[in-house]
Amino acid sequence: MDILPTGPVINTLKVITPAALAFFIGIGITPFLTDFLYRNKMWKKKVRTKTMDGKEAVVFQSLHKEKEVGTPKMGGIIIWGSALVTILLLWALSLVIDTDVAQKLNFLSRGQTWVPLFALMMGAGFGFLDDYFEVTERKDYVGGGMSLKKRLLVVTLISLASGWWFYSKLGVSEIHIPFNGDINIGILFIPFFLIVTLGLYSGGVIDGIDGLAGGVFSSMFAAYGVIAFANNQINLAAFCFVLVGALLAFLWFNIPPARFYMSETGSMALTVTLSVVAFLTQEVLLLLIIAFPLVATVASNVIQMTSKKFRDKKVFQIAPLHHHFEALGWPNYKVTMRYWIISLIFAFMGVILALLG
Repeated sequence: MDILPTGPVINTLKVITPAALAFFIGIGITPFLTDFLYRNKMWKKKVRTKTMDGKEAVVFQSLHKEKEVGTPKMGGIIIWGSALVTILLLWALSLVIDTDVAQKLNFLSRGQTWVPLFALMMGAGFGFLDDYFEVTERKDYVGGGMSLKKRLLVVTLISLASGWWFYSKLGVSEIHIPFNGDINIGILFIPFFLIVTLGLYSGGVIDGIDGLAGGVFSSMFAAYGVIAFANNQINLAAFCFVLVGALLAFLWFNIPPARFYMSETGSMALTVTLSVVAFLTQEVLLLLIIAFPLVATVASNVIQMTSKKFRDKKVFQIAPLHHHFEALGWPNYKVTMRYWIISLIFAFMGVILALLG
């Protein structure tokens, strides 16, 4: 007979145990993935030569000429791979081991984790295809990978499916406004879900400097993990912290000099999943704070493109924003660490507002 802790203790164990497990699984599988990526030369064969408006990417080439060629993509496999193995392992243990501990550690549930797991794996799968087409230089895809329109279409389909599940299966149609209660928007919940997801995905370009994306995403998922725990959404909290553990395993090998890049298989998976998690906690509006680095990244791209189109001038030396700081002369490790600090501060602010509001 199990002697099982009760209340907050067992819930805390349920959250941190899978996170630690995902970290060690990620550390364990990385050498095998690294060997595969380097042996098969899974990296870009040439540096990007054009900006989004079709002009010569002079600044980008000067900053990333050496790193782009020779550093493998697809490092995001570590993140979703270790998270998936952890989830399935604990689920399988609950089926074959009839103990209270095994049952409690299983956090796979219809109401809290089915949808984010679906979003994670769909984003990972299509992102992987994009990375594969890019490194193999498929001739039928612009630049080797999927065009931006194709990627946006994929994210649209994933978000529409997720939004429909929320509305039709989970009965969710309300948006929580901190300090002001809930607003029922009915069927408009689905297009609102789509807009938020597309906005977050546009910030996925935050990947591009050693260690940057891993640290930023870790802070955001940790923040929503704390919020879910406070909401008594323990399964969702465990899911968030599994991703944190997996991200830390990835970050172990991605700090300067990076062994590989997260690339699309990681960034697409994480951005669409973050959107789902935010809606599940009913704190989607706090994404503006918790996901501030992604918001700033999107804003810098929009500002740069708008200014170049209507003023024929650049606001930043290069967009997105983190590359602008590099162009100013900041070492990439300084950009990364300051982004980590900003991410933590805004994550703290978001959690405080969620708990108070």
